[in-house]
Amino acid sequence: MQRFDLKGKVALVTGGNGGIGQGIARGLLECGAAVVIAGRNEEKNKAAVSELSKIGPPVSALVLDVTNEGQCRAAVEEVVRRHGRLDILVNNAGMGAPGGPALPDDMPLVSWHKVIDTNLTSAFVLSQLAYPEMKKVGGGKIINIGSISSYMGAPRWTAYGPAKAGIVQLSKNCASAWGKDNIQVNTIWPGLIDTAMTKTLQGDKAFMARVLPRIAAGRVGAPHDFAGVAAFLASRASDYVTGADITVDGGLLWGV
Repeated sequence: MQRFDLKGKVALVTGGNGGIGQGIARGLLECGAAVVIAGRNEEKNKAAVSELSKIGPPVSALVLDVTNEGQCRAAVEEVVRRHGRLDILVNNAGMGAPGGPALPDDMPLVSWHKVIDTNLTSAFVLSQLAYPEMKKVGGGKIINIGSISSYMGAPRWTAYGPAKAGIVQLSKNCASAWGKDNIQVNTIWPGLIDTAMTKTLQGDKAFMARVLPRIAAGRVGAPHDFAGVAAFLASRASDYVTGADITVDGGLLWGV
């Protein structure tokens, strides 16, 4: 379908070397976009490029710590240097609390800052840097990765939950501010997805016994489940969709 055609478009996907980010990169590549994945681990980047290149070039990688403003600026500049433009930004890089989830009374301030900076501040910084590049080419798409924890609360989501809730409001504010420039900004809310970040949870039999029956789809999600929704939000098909939250959780959030 022509409205989903991304040929000629250029995307930067943070955390695109694994998990949800790699699933999103796959979807964008399948629709014809040039994709640059960004991650801290160079070897992991290389492995992801090797795998994604099977879909078809162009796909490349760059090393990026999203908590470093200078590196974020350099990354946007490098994408434009390689491809001449930037049309799509996916703010996917994220992390749980260092040392594992913690109660509010137990979390060290340094851990709070690390989670907020990685999951929320980086999305603000990169969006701000991408804005003028998108404006130059007549518009763009920003896709921010939230979580069902953007809406739900839990005792040990002390920093992660607020960071992901902040992503939702950041998306809505940017959507409101940049709509005049034909830039759409939306949020995807993943549920329980089979990634490195959730391996411990999936190994908790008591937790899975509570959660799995609530998932209408009857299974844990997979990174490839994000390819389609990302392609939609990155394409002309979503030109009148902005400031929206799209849940990709198999029905977990509203399950009973």
